[in-house]
Amino acid sequence: MKFKSLFCAMLLVSGVAHAQQNDPTIMTINGQPVSRSEFEYSYNKNNSEGVIDKKSVADYVDLFINYKLKVAAAYDAKVDTLRSFKKEFRSYRDQQVLPSFASDEAVEAEAKKMYQDTKDRIGDKGLIRPMHILLYLPQDAKDQQKTEAAQRADSIYNVLLSKMPKPLAPVVKTVKKGKKTIKVTEPAVPVGMEEFEKVFADFARRYSQDPGSARNGGELNWLSPGQTLPEFDNAAYGLKVGEMSKPVLTSVGYHIIYMKDRKQLEPYDSLRTNIMKFLESRNVRMKVATDSVTNIVKNSKGALTKEKVLAQRTEELTAKDNDLKNLIREYHDGLMLFEISNRNVWDKAAKDEAGLAAYFKKHKKNYAWSEPRFKGMAFHVKNVEDQKAVKDCVKGLAFSKWADKLRTTFNNDSVIRIRVEKGIFKKGDNAFVDKMVFKKDTTVQSLKDYPIDDVFGKILKKGPEEYEDVKGLVIADYQNLLEERWIAELRKKYPVVVNKEVLETVNKH
Repeated sequence: MKFKSLFCAMLLVSGVAHAQQNDPTIMTINGQPVSRSEFEYSYNKNNSEGVIDKKSVADYVDLFINYKLKVAAAYDAKVDTLRSFKKEFRSYRDQQVLPSFASDEAVEAEAKKMYQDTKDRIGDKGLIRPMHILLYLPQDAKDQQKTEAAQRADSIYNVLLSKMPKPLAPVVKTVKKGKKTIKVTEPAVPVGMEEFEKVFADFARRYSQDPGSARNGGELNWLSPGQTLPEFDNAAYGLKVGEMSKPVLTSVGYHIIYMKDRKQLEPYDSLRTNIMKFLESRNVRMKVATDSVTNIVKNSKGALTKEKVLAQRTEELTAKDNDLKNLIREYHDGLMLFEISNRNVWDKAAKDEAGLAAYFKKHKKNYAWSEPRFKGMAFHVKNVEDQKAVKDCVKGLAFSKWADKLRTTFNNDSVIRIRVEKGIFKKGDNAFVDKMVFKKDTTVQSLKDYPIDDVFGKILKKGPEEYEDVKGLVIADYQNLLEERWIAELRKKYPVVVNKEVLETVNKH
């Protein structure tokens, strides 16, 4: 017994050593090992063909370390315990793992069931491929309308009937069957049916009031029993190939039906590919997988939950499939990275008005302009009184508050009194600003119903006067500063050890 236990232990140690040898630790971050395969997955994905700014392995190391440091910070902040995080991650993980519960045999069974259900529904009647001409009748049609529609349908029918070729007499042939000679009677087939179908199609395009089929010469897709209106269905299935019905009244009007073709449902094997495509488009595999998981949970009699089943399957699959393991981990860490970066950089910078103002003041020269800008608005009004009122309305008011003040003062109800284009304009941005402010020889087209054009604001010659004038640029630069400071803090907080020998083997083993 002891020998058996010792032998198992030796196998386990041997397996671990083999795994470490095949996928050694390339670095440790905050005491957590990072495998060479994880680094390679990230490096190769971000430096594949088509990437403009490709990095060498040595250059990529620092980027990867910064990424893992942020993930470490997210773990410390317990981002992975947030309900919103768990919900989104599990949703993604389930998309990757759940299909493994749907065996090909189970999906095949669904396909065969669908085929058999269809075959049972169609029965001996088979499928039909009719053409039709519809003369539409509204639900509330008056007697006069019904009479006129019926007369018109009869007229079209009679013209078509006169153009239909007459069937020949049945053909009797003598055929040898083994040693015997038997007589076979072939059904009468009208001559010139192709020509008649062209005539029918032409009539359908001209007279049919079913827009969908009229464009296609009245031709419909293959139909099965019960797929159309009852009266249409009965009349169509009563026709042989090459026959035409008299006008048929349904709830939508009069139909003249011509039978183009009929057939029985093809064998399963010949339709299998199309059935499989249809099932995939309806996510049937996921349904089969979900049902499978539900049955596993049910049969466990309370020992398992859906989450436990999926978590166990994830461990099993990722132990065998390194690509899947890296893909799921990448999504997991990416979600954590987004949340922690938003807290420490992106959202923080956008909301830090004092910090943005201070950053702008210190780096104002970085935002200087090569040519003047007009900070203000071009506006259009209906009368001279509003022209002066618009300027008085915003005079002395902070630029960021102009829009709300103008809207509540002039356009607060259903009547739009003014039209405004507000912003910071350079030459070429706005024709009215070009003409009235920058004095360019430009043709402007006044707005309909707003004949008076004017501008209000000031020219900024050297650059913006406050950070709001270039807010997007300032936020981006301030975010970069916060990012640098944050990375510096993380470098001090979390120890990083890189195994240079293993690093040398990246993509070379």
